[in-house]
Amino acid sequence: MTERATLDRRARGNLAESAARDALLRAGLREVASNANYRGGELDLVMLDRGRDGDTLVFVEVRYRSSAAFGGGAASVDVGKRRKLVHAAQSFLGQHRQYSNLPCRFDVVEADGDPQAPRINWLRDAFRADDI
Repeated sequence: MTERATLDRRARGNLAESAARDALLRAGLREVASNANYRGGELDLVMLDRGRDGDTLVFVEVRYRSSAAFGGGAASVDVGKRRKLVHAAQSFLGQHRQYSNLPCRFDVVEADGDPQAPRINWLRDAFRADDI
């Protein structure tokens, strides 16, 4: 992959993350962290969902695809990626103990189409830590 293709890919990913963040904020979630890097994995977004039953910490994986072919973005979050996300979430909770007693959820936001204005599909509770 060329350096230009890598930059273009990274730029598209950043645009998708920004669109996903905006959509989640409009839905009432509050941003806690973004691009949190840990050994073995990165958390695209960490959000707080303030529901009627109390707060839930949400770990969000954002997947951009130019089209929904091959199953779309959610299909690319395979068991290996899920494992990495769970380990990164555990590391996050270890460093941010104020959230360690909250229930947690793993969401996936699929973004596709025009990178400047992608279509967003938010999959709440896309997988569970105990499923991997």
